[in-house]
Amino acid sequence: MFTSEMKEELNKPLDRRFVAEREQAGRKLSYIEGWHAIAEANRIFGFDGWHRETVGLTCVREPELVDSKYRTAYICKVRVQVGAVVREGTGYGSGIDKDKGSAIESAVKEAETDAMKRALMTFGNPFGLALYDKTQANVCETPKEPEPPAYDAGYLATALQEIQKFNGTVTALKTWWEGEEAYRREAGIENKGEGVEAYAKLFEAFKKRGFELIEKANKEQGKAA
Repeated sequence: MFTSEMKEELNKPLDRRFVAEREQAGRKLSYIEGWHAIAEANRIFGFDGWHRETVGLTCVREPELVDSKYRTAYICKVRVQVGAVVREGTGYGSGIDKDKGSAIESAVKEAETDAMKRALMTFGNPFGLALYDKTQANVCETPKEPEPPAYDAGYLATALQEIQKFNGTVTALKTWWEGEEAYRREAGIENKGEGVEAYAKLFEAFKKRGFELIEKANKEQGKAA
């Protein structure tokens, strides 16, 4: 039914950066948000590869005005279908609002989202199944980004000396500027890292000096014309 690529994705652990937490009845609960569940279904099954249907909606608390706000609650059943595979989930949602209609809408949306997530959860860890294991053995930590390279102090010193030697021609200045920009991109200087602040100060000094040379060259060319 599922392709090998789909099965591979469904067997992967849940990335912890997509795990949210909330307090409920004095306990801390882990969960994935509804938008992420939908995004994962689109990514793994394809935008046109799955279907969601609300098959039941029951009001379990009629809208009641308490402390100037309406309170209501609903239970919802959602069916998720991927090809010939059908899964169902039941969810609960509560709504509190000064406006009666808004309270009902909030409760219905929450119940529907909760039911959808429970249905999708049966497909595997990426949909939150890993969170039902108290040890969360299939929840992986987000890999740390590699440290950006430190700036080359020797290069900067040499560059400063070179720019001071320029005779003010636009061509020479452009050559230096292009090389400087290329080095900055390749070295990842725009990222955070040791020496970036010092580099930024020198870079600003280079730009100031460069603009002075351009202005001087333009004036000289203007006089020559």
